[in-house]
Amino acid sequence: MSNSGAERVPTLNIANVLTVIRIIMVPLFIWFLVADGRDGLFRWLAVATFAVAIYTDKLDGDLARSRGLITDFGKIADPIADKLLIGSALVMLSILGELWWWVTIVILVREIGITVMRFVVIRYGVMAASRGGKLKTVIQTLAIFLFLLPLSSWLGDWAWWISAAAMAAAVVITVVTGVDYVLQAIKLRSTARGATGRSS
Repeated sequence: MSNSGAERVPTLNIANVLTVIRIIMVPLFIWFLVADGRDGLFRWLAVATFAVAIYTDKLDGDLARSRGLITDFGKIADPIADKLLIGSALVMLSILGELWWWVTIVILVREIGITVMRFVVIRYGVMAASRGGKLKTVIQTLAIFLFLLPLSSWLGDWAWWISAAAMAAAVVITVVTGVDYVLQAIKLRSTARGATGRSS
């Protein structure tokens, strides 16, 4: 019997290369962020690096789906790259005193907790990303981008209020979608056990 199309997809493909590039960009982003103040050249380079990295996230996903380049490596590496980028941005902003630590902790605990939970319940079935989860990623990215942008010299206090409002929305949807995933996991586990009980 011939192998399926998915099994013939080489690990070394353009989608996976972009994912690896995104991972490599994380330490570069961190270096730019700590190399300058809040409105210098390196701060703008950090913003640009973050923006390019986020774009590669969309691009590698589009390429993987449109060209049939989905691989096991990509399924694992892509979410890792996303969490490294978002996590490093949150942690560095908190270290620099620009973002409250409790925000970073809430978001990271949710992200790590849901990732671990996915692995725990994978024996019962796969938990696909929900629309809320995708919206959460978009809002998180927007909020971080606003915090990274040196807008205070142009907008004054308004820059802080706009960034804070976006981050507040990110925290709310992060928590809400996290609870939703937990409920999904409980339902998935109960359904699988019920089916097992009926077949025994």
